[in-house]
Amino acid sequence: MSNLVLYSIPAFIALLLLELAWSRRAQRAGREDIRGYYTKDTLASLSMGLINVAVAAGAKFLSIPFFAILYEHRVVDIVEATGGWAWVLLLVLEDHSYYWFHRMHHEVRLLWACHVNHHSSRYYNLSTALRQAVLTPLTGPIFWAPLPLIGFPPWMVLTAQAWSLLYQFWLHTEAIDKLGPLEWVLNTPSHHRVHHGKNVPYLDKNHGGIFIIWDRLFGTFAPEREKVIYGLTTDIDTYNPLRIGFHELAAIGRDVAAAPTLGAKLGYVFMPPGWSHDGSTQTATQLQRALPHQ
Repeated sequence: MSNLVLYSIPAFIALLLLELAWSRRAQRAGREDIRGYYTKDTLASLSMGLINVAVAAGAKFLSIPFFAILYEHRVVDIVEATGGWAWVLLLVLEDHSYYWFHRMHHEVRLLWACHVNHHSSRYYNLSTALRQAVLTPLTGPIFWAPLPLIGFPPWMVLTAQAWSLLYQFWLHTEAIDKLGPLEWVLNTPSHHRVHHGKNVPYLDKNHGGIFIIWDRLFGTFAPEREKVIYGLTTDIDTYNPLRIGFHELAAIGRDVAAAPTLGAKLGYVFMPPGWSHDGSTQTATQLQRALPHQ
C-alpha cells in the first residue's frame, strides 16, 4: 500500500466522525432515508480494513517484483515519449485497468468471492469504504500488468493505484446528492450508491474508480433512480471478519462438492455469481433480463 494511503488514515477517521455526527442529526430531523451507522457493522468494516492493510503490505512483495520484471521487458517507453503528460495518461489508463479489475471481480465467481466482503454491509457510509477485500491484493496485480509493459515504472503505477483508492473513499456516503454535469464523467457518490445496491437493476453496474465513462462506454452504467437497498442479494448475518471475508469461498466449495459433473463444478468457480447448472439460481444478467421494462 502506498504511503499516500497510510498518511491519509487520520483524515479518513476525522471524516468518518463528521459523517457520523451528520447522519445522527439527519435521523433526528426525520430523514428516514438515511441509514447512518451501526456500531457492530462499523467495527466489522474497520477490522476488514486493518486486515486488508496487512495483506496488501505482504502482497507488495509479490506485485512490485512482478511489475518490475514487466517494466524491464517493456515494449515501449511511454514516460519518455510523453514527458509530463505521462501523469495525465496514467490517470486515464490506470482507471481503465481498475474498471476491468473491478468488473471481472463481479462477473467471475471465484474473483467475486475475493471481493464480495466490500459489498456485505447493509449500511452505506464512510466506514464501508474501509471494508476492503482480504484477497484482492493477490488477485488484482494482473489487471495492472499492461501499465509497466508500456513503460510506466512500478512506483508510478503504485502511486496511481493509491490516488484511485483515495478518490473512492468519499464516494461511500449518503450525505452528498447528485452533482450535476460532473455525473457524466466522474464517479460520484450517487453512481457508487448504485454499485452497492442489491436492487436488481443496480446489480453489477458502475464499476469505474475515478471516471464513470468506462461504464457508459461498455454498457455497465445505471443511474440512481429507485431507493438503493444496500447489501448482498442473499445477506449474511454476521459481523465476524473471517466469515465476512471468506463466506463465499466456503459457498463455492459446497457447490463444487455437490455438482454432478466436471463442467458444473467448473461453472460454480468461473461462471458469474448466481449461475447454477440446473437453473435453480440466476445471475444478475438473467435477473435483469426478466424485469418487465427490460
